Amino acid sequence: MTDPEQPRSPQAPEPLWLVRPPEPLVLALGDPAADLAAVGGKGASLAALARAGLPVPPGFHITTAAYRAFLFPDTRLGDPAAFIRSAMPPSVATAVEHAYTALGGGPVAVRSSATAEDLADLSFAGQHDSFLGVVGAEAVLDAVRRCWASLWTDRAVAYRERHGVSEDGLALAVVVQRMVRATAAGVLFTANPVDPSETVVNAAWGLGEAVVGGRVTADTYVVAGGAEVRREIADKAVMTVQTTSGTEDVPVPPSLRRAAALDTRQVLELAALGARVRELHGGEVDVEWARDADGFALLQARPITTQAAEVWNDSLLGDYLWTSANIGEAIPSVMTPATWSLVRSMPAPSLGPHPSKGNIGGRCYLNLSVPLAVGGALGLRGPARRVVGRMFGRIPGDVEVPPLPMTRGAVLRAAADAMVPFVRQGREFQRRLPELLARTPGRCAVLRERIAKVTGTGELLALWRSDVDSLLRTDCAILDAGGRTARAGERVAAQLRKLAPDDAAVLATGLHSADEDLASLGPLVGLARLRAGEIDRETYARQWGHRCADEYEVSVPRPFEDPEWLDRELAILGDPIGLLDRQSEARAAAWERFTAEHPRRAPGIRRALEKAAEAGRVRERARSEMVRTFSVFRAFIVRAGELTGHGDDLFMLPIDDILTVLTGDETPLAAVPARRAAYRLYRSLPPYPTLISGQFDPLSWSATDHEPVDGTITGFPGVPGIVTGRVRVMSTVDEAEALKQGEILVAPSTNVGWTPVFPRAAAIITDVGAPLSHAAIVARELGIPAVVGCGNATTHLATGDLIRVNGAKGTVERLPEPDGASDQHDDAD
Repeated sequence: MTDPEQPRSPQAPEPLWLVRPPEPLVLALGDPAADLAAVGGKGASLAALARAGLPVPPGFHITTAAYRAFLFPDTRLGDPAAFIRSAMPPSVATAVEHAYTALGGGPVAVRSSATAEDLADLSFAGQHDSFLGVVGAEAVLDAVRRCWASLWTDRAVAYRERHGVSEDGLALAVVVQRMVRATAAGVLFTANPVDPSETVVNAAWGLGEAVVGGRVTADTYVVAGGAEVRREIADKAVMTVQTTSGTEDVPVPPSLRRAAALDTRQVLELAALGARVRELHGGEVDVEWARDADGFALLQARPITTQAAEVWNDSLLGDYLWTSANIGEAIPSVMTPATWSLVRSMPAPSLGPHPSKGNIGGRCYLNLSVPLAVGGALGLRGPARRVVGRMFGRIPGDVEVPPLPMTRGAVLRAAADAMVPFVRQGREFQRRLPELLARTPGRCAVLRERIAKVTGTGELLALWRSDVDSLLRTDCAILDAGGRTARAGERVAAQLRKLAPDDAAVLATGLHSADEDLASLGPLVGLARLRAGEIDRETYARQWGHRCADEYEVSVPRPFEDPEWLDRELAILGDPIGLLDRQSEARAAAWERFTAEHPRRAPGIRRALEKAAEAGRVRERARSEMVRTFSVFRAFIVRAGELTGHGDDLFMLPIDDILTVLTGDETPLAAVPARRAAYRLYRSLPPYPTLISGQFDPLSWSATDHEPVDGTITGFPGVPGIVTGRVRVMSTVDEAEALKQGEILVAPSTNVGWTPVFPRAAAIITDVGAPLSHAAIVARELGIPAVVGCGNATTHLATGDLIRVNGAKGTVERLPEPDGASDQHDDAD
């Protein structure tokens, strides 16, 4: 918290310790001499804010002269470790220690500030290191050395080379500022990427690192004409807090997760500060800010080089019926452009100019108008609607299916043109699928190792052309075909619903058995085997370490990249083996009843069930191996970012543009700011409806209330069963520790990455999903009632709500609280 004796305003008297040699080693934060050459881009920007009287945390600059004094004639610039081992010159150490003491000691932020940083046409953001919560003079000096060393990492050197930045006279300053004990923090944009006349504020609890790093969905407040015109309050799952050793991410208290981080008065105050910064810079800026008990502090300001965000909205291409069922479970979050380019490359039959899949607000949707138009042209409109309903969930009668602007003959000709090669290709893929399932794990492991060893961009590009490209164009296409196989169990399931309606659901289980694993249950059962000592950690990582909640998104690290992932999962693991055994016993009892009632039909039904189970296992295995290939694509893009110096920026490019950058042509990078703005914008919005008919505006939809009329939330039947219990809303699987045994899990989607949580849930409710989704399959195997594809359950239910789940009907009913019971189920538990 800011000391009253040291206000944030730079107009306070300069400290007595300040020494002004011709090239000072240390400067006060607002010193007029704190220009780009002396204190780097970040430092010069903060100095300008301080001189203008804007609220910035007190601090000081360690100048480029100090950096040069630190260099010795034999210093190896290409060896960052040498910097960290080197002794600090006494003159520099003394100046820094005096400045730190005069600041009052305590925790500080130590941030790099390069002399080429944050220019209007080039941003070095993220290329050099910063350290938060540093305490003690020795720790500050160590952090300064590490900042200096970051000027010479392979990534930073490659970045400068790519941008033609000369290293003659290159130096790095450091800004040291008192840490703000922030209760809330975020980023302000003086120009909305969508409407430059608006100012946008993103805010979340705690320090701002979780917001800047994209680890939390922040609140969004929009200001225009001096008034707040709209706000979106996010479910803020994590917050960055200060610790004795730096900072860490912790769960947000339940009572704050859906509470606004700022009130309207604070939003307007912050927008006014942004306007002052914009005037000072002479152009639009984004401003990192924090708020504590003393008010707002501005931490950094950068020019916005591109104001307009890209529009990602394929619903504008035509009048179609779109669905995110199934695909939205596999790809539950807003996609980076790199991920979308890979997903889009998967083969799918379009109908003339009408696409089979689209990107709506960064989320993947399938175009149901295409199969429904073909069914209608064949005179099978009703059957086509039923088939689509079985695969993606029933289409409500009041949902309009826009007709395609094509004649019946044109539809049939286009369908023939698309389907004949697609079916032929699918048969070929099915023939090759067993061999591919067997070889993909080894091939992916080898490719990741080869990628890690590449030392040049040309070598990496050659590896793509010789090996990785075929993994995408051929192997992924085959695995995708295997994932669509399918639905061999639908016919026998329909027979069971007629012959044994009460036992149909349990009789259709058994995809996972002691002899043959179901890939979607592999991570869960694997954890149980690891806990029991039946396998070791290396085996688990090799078999299932590629599976996670956002497993198609290439910007997301995989479990095998995180050495602490297994410990976290084991700590919250329930008893999956017990659930599977219980379901096995229920299935055996149901089969005895069926055999007794239908002795002549039983053998044929058993053979059909075994065939369906095998098809289901193949489908899930193909899906798992396809996800494994995406871990290779992630490794490739990460390595490309390291070798080019562009880091995470490459996730904002489609794969073909990434290959272009590897050739040395950096033209595609001009689009990164607009795409990052779009990505940030769409991530701030809640999930969209499962079904979208016609043109759809994610922004206006998210600003509208969609409360169920009668209080009943409706989705698709997932797993039969009626459960009454308390809700636990979870926006990400990282919150799994909060789920208590017997609570009802409510989540945006629950794919294979969520399965370790399932055994503790009494029932499962999802916004996205369909009866044949992976979540429904896994829940069915475990015998957990489920309602999937509700669209808005996470919005309209809150942790602690008392509800009744009817898995057979696909309904969720909010119940009144028993007398005196509401207080004991408060979020604060």
